[in-house]
Amino acid sequence: MPSSSAPLSADSSIATWLEHPVGGPLIRELLAQGGQDADALRPVRRLALKRLVALSRGQFPAELVDQLVARAAAGEVPGGTPGGDVSGTTEHAVSEQGPVPVELPEWTERLDAGRFAGQTVVVTGAGSGIGRATASRIAREGGRVIAVDISAERLDDFVASLPEADVTPVAGDITSDEAIAAIVSAAGQRIDCLANVAGIMDDMTPVGDVTDEVWNRVFAINVTGTMKLTRAVVPVMLAQGKGAIVNVASEAALRGSAAGAAYTASKHAVAGLTKSTAFMYGPSGIRTNAVAPGPTITNIEARFASPLGAERVRQAMAILPDAVEADALAASITFLLSDDGVNVNGVILPSDGGWSAA
Repeated sequence: MPSSSAPLSADSSIATWLEHPVGGPLIRELLAQGGQDADALRPVRRLALKRLVALSRGQFPAELVDQLVARAAAGEVPGGTPGGDVSGTTEHAVSEQGPVPVELPEWTERLDAGRFAGQTVVVTGAGSGIGRATASRIAREGGRVIAVDISAERLDDFVASLPEADVTPVAGDITSDEAIAAIVSAAGQRIDCLANVAGIMDDMTPVGDVTDEVWNRVFAINVTGTMKLTRAVVPVMLAQGKGAIVNVASEAALRGSAAGAAYTASKHAVAGLTKSTAFMYGPSGIRTNAVAPGPTITNIEARFASPLGAERVRQAMAILPDAVEADALAASITFLLSDDGVNVNGVILPSDGGWSAA
């Protein structure tokens, strides 16, 4: 476990802060002011404290990080005096809470330069989260990216972040036939890969409480949009005799305890669509696979509209592994899209930190 005497900084992990006799009380005081406790940070405990600035979307500004670091350096313990005696605090917390997880080294993305050179790749949901990370990696590995998102503003920001890359933005709703036609038109005569990443969460309601509105909207985007774009690109891939498709499913495609009825059913449908497409078109040179993410830090927010749904899902999530950033999912997706996945077809690949093994 981290030394209680080691100086805290913005680069120290959130777990290190929480386990520190000075940093822990400071973080807990801050959380309490917002009506939360340390459990709120469990999914991101391995990230550096400074990562909260970007992830919180303005709720945790850089100035607040600087203040925490300064207060920790001064030994300022809430409710006590600067430099007060805090010996034994960490050991007691550890003995009460059980073993502290080993601090794993932070994963670093390693690009494979030229892996997508000469290829045109369509990526939906490219304005944020897993879609943006996937589109970014493909572009930085030499691919031409058709970046699709419902938000033109997010796409503009993404394009600006990669000024040297070959990125064509297409703003549109993937449930719309007009948007599908615009995507295929922007790609042109060749589409080598398709990453169906765009998706939305439900409100965690069980089937007895789910509304038609939630059910229809979740299925429209997660299933119908995925089907429509796949249907549109398959003829292009058949004509060129080669192609790779990766759909983003979810742990909810593998179990019933990860979400509400609508999202769970929709991701099971994505898994079925993936396997059917792989079976039908595999002999024609089109590989189709899916990635099933576990806890991932994205802009998709879960809401609990049902007390029963909240109780059951939160109970099941007690075994959740730590959340990862979207770049880790992009690594799995781009592997399956690339020629490195040459012998992989019809697979639903859990990329979940071991959640599916629990």
